[in-house]
Amino acid sequence: MPRSSTTRAHPTREVPRAFANDLDAFIAYIDLERGLSRHTQSNYRRDLEQAAVFLANRGVTGWRAVGRADAAGWVQALSRGRYAVTSLSRKLSALRMLARFLVREKLREDDFTALLVSPKQRRRMPATLSETEVGRLMAAPQGGEPRALRDRALLELFYSSGLRVSELAALTLQQVDLEHGFIRLFGKGSKERVVPVGSRAVAALETYLVSGRPHLVKPRTGSQFFLNPRGTALSRVGLWMIVKEHARRAGITRNVKPHALRHSFATHLLTGGADLRAIQEMLGHASISTTQIYTAVEPRRLLEQHEKFHPRNREG
Repeated sequence: MPRSSTTRAHPTREVPRAFANDLDAFIAYIDLERGLSRHTQSNYRRDLEQAAVFLANRGVTGWRAVGRADAAGWVQALSRGRYAVTSLSRKLSALRMLARFLVREKLREDDFTALLVSPKQRRRMPATLSETEVGRLMAAPQGGEPRALRDRALLELFYSSGLRVSELAALTLQQVDLEHGFIRLFGKGSKERVVPVGSRAVAALETYLVSGRPHLVKPRTGSQFFLNPRGTALSRVGLWMIVKEHARRAGITRNVKPHALRHSFATHLLTGGADLRAIQEMLGHASISTTQIYTAVEPRRLLEQHEKFHPRNREG
C-alpha cells in the first residue's frame, strides 16, 4: 500500500496488534522502570495509539517499521490541527521515548525520531488586572458580615503577597504572623519561604480574625485560616467563586481567575521598580526564568525609562 502524505492525524480505526504489543511493553517499561505517573502513562498511551492509527493508515506495519518520514508526517498532520504547543510537545515526547525504548530493547537499530524538531513553545502572557481594577476589586466586599470580612481579608492577602491558590486555601493560623507582617509558606517541593504582608492586608486580616472568623467556627473546626460556612477550609473552587463574584461586583467584565491576583502582584511590583530576584523569592519560583515572563507583561515602565534617560529624548 502506498504511503499517503494526506492521511489524517487522528482517524477512528482501531490500533493494529503489531503496534499494540510493543506499545503495551513500552507502557509497562515507563510504569515499572521509569516510575511515571498513571496520568502520564494514560496520556502517552492515548498519544501513541493516535500515532499508531495514523501510521497504519500510511501502510506502516508496526513500530519497528516506522521511517523518519512517517514520523515527520504524523507531526506535520498534528501541526495542522488545533493542538496547543504543549500538547504537541507531549505527543512528540511520547513518540521519542517509545523510539528510544525500541532501540534499548534491540527491537530497532535506529531512532526514527532523531531528526524531528520540537514545536517552539510560546509562553502565554499572564492575565493581570490594572491597579485601578485591583482597587475596585478590593473594595467590592461590603459590610461587616463575617463572609464580607473574610472575603476582604482574602483578597487583600492574595494581592499583597502573591500566594498560589493552593497556598491560600491551605493556609493555617500557625503560618500567619501579623505582628511582624509575614507568612511562612511551604510551596512546591515543600520548600519553605517567608512572604511579607502589606499593612492594608494586615489590617483586613486582623479584622477578620477578631470579627469574622469566630462566627464561622464550628465544633470540629481546626486551624484553617479561611473558613467556609461549614467551618472547614475554603476549597480552590470556593476561592475561585469568591474572586469571580467580587470581580463582577467591581464591574470588571473580563473573566478574572484567582491566579490573576498573583500575576498582578508580581507585575505591579516590577512596574514599581522591585528587583526581579526579590519577586522570584516572594513567588517561590525555583528558576528566575519563570519570573522573567513578567518583564514582558508591562512595557510602560520600560517606555518611561527610555523617555526619561535616553540622551536623544532630552531637550536641547
